[in-house]
This record gives sequence, C-alpha cells and structure tokens, in this order.
Amino acid sequence: MNTSSLINIGLGNYISRGKILAVLKPDSSPVRRLVKESRESGKILDATQGRKTRSIIVMDNGCIVLCSLGARSIAEKFQPKHQENDQE
Repeated sequence: MNTSSLINIGLGNYISRGKILAVLKPDSSPVRRLVKESRESGKILDATQGRKTRSIIVMDNGCIVLCSLGARSIAEKFQPKHQENDQE
C-alpha cells in the first residue's frame, strides 16, 4: 500500500485515505448513538489509546474509528500542501 494513501490519525495510527466517508465531532446525540450501536455490533476501532475521543471517523465498510485528534486536524490532512516556489 502506498504510504501517501494513508493518513496519520495520531499516536502512530494510520488509516486509508480512500476509505474515509466522514470525520465527525463526537458531541451530538446522533453521533453518540452511532458509536454506541457500533460498539454493540463490534464494528468500532478505538485509536485513542485511553485519551479523550475528539473525532469519529466513519469508514466505507461501516466501521467507526475513535480518534484523539480533532476533526479539523484530520480534515486539514486532506488539503493539498502549499508548495513554495523556489526562486533560482
């Protein structure tokens, strides 16, 4: 797998860029319900390593990933990096 297709979600954990459907904040009731249902059905991956959950990543296969990075931080990883023009 090409490493450019992976996104660092913190604490040495990576997930595939092409499999992410949504990055959500864990504050709302519907998102908390989604996490609860995923936990009950065994479709949850906890990548927080005991830290506070700051974002929820919904994968295309129905799995939910709990992440300790904020939703904005993860979304910024999707943005193309601004490259400075070298003046020679």
